Amino acid sequence: MNDSLVALFPDGDFRFHLTLRRGTPSQFFGPVDPTGRLLAERADWLRRNPARYAAMLPDGESLLREFFAMAADWVPSLISYPEECAIERIGRSMEPDILLLSPDDEGRFRLRGGALCFPTGWALEEKLGSTLDLIHDVVPGLNPSLGPAIHQFLAKLKPGIAFLRDNWGLAGTDELNLHPAREIPPISSPVNLDRLWLRVEHQALVALPRTAGVAFGIRIRLHRLSDLVGTPGAVGLRRALATMPADLAGYKRLLGIRDEIVAALG
Repeated sequence: MNDSLVALFPDGDFRFHLTLRRGTPSQFFGPVDPTGRLLAERADWLRRNPARYAAMLPDGESLLREFFAMAADWVPSLISYPEECAIERIGRSMEPDILLLSPDDEGRFRLRGGALCFPTGWALEEKLGSTLDLIHDVVPGLNPSLGPAIHQFLAKLKPGIAFLRDNWGLAGTDELNLHPAREIPPISSPVNLDRLWLRVEHQALVALPRTAGVAFGIRIRLHRLSDLVGTPGAVGLRRALATMPADLAGYKRLLGIRDEIVAALG
């Protein structure tokens, strides 16, 4: 496993952190998969259940139009559809998942829509219109730790830059789509590191200056845990798991299994 994954696990015990770095929107949102498999899988999920994986509220249409105009410079295939700004087209044509947010009358950022084909255990259709605080409220400790910082950052986001960050979890499957309706089971004992994956969300935040909105992109990368053994990243992951608060470990469905994973990682 690439040692750059060590950056996922800062020195010290587990904590939430808002560590951001600068990038370019075209590099994050543009195509990187030469096989076309990502787009093929996205198209398949959208064909099976378009309302589950792509949706926009009426008050998000202006965000969608602005994002579509920007994304046409990053994804050449979008240029062929200048009159079609439907969120389903975004979902089929762009490799990352896309979520669109904007502030309400009280300045609280709300989820107005998106194309989310590879969710990590949550449902787009259930969160539409919700504030970020409400969306994050299910994650124990996240709002007290990062809520104000996230809001302040989004409110001051500068255009023309992709601000990048990473988030991680563990999964007992290499499936990209972990929508709760699929009822994919949690990791269970006995632990087999060949069948467990570090699931990394590479995230990007891009300002939509005309509408005062934000585009939030997510790319999923999976790393088999057996490949992590013996690398520096294993030390950070083991410590993060061992020191993660119990309520958060329970939310991540790791509470009864994390000690076994820590031991297996060496």
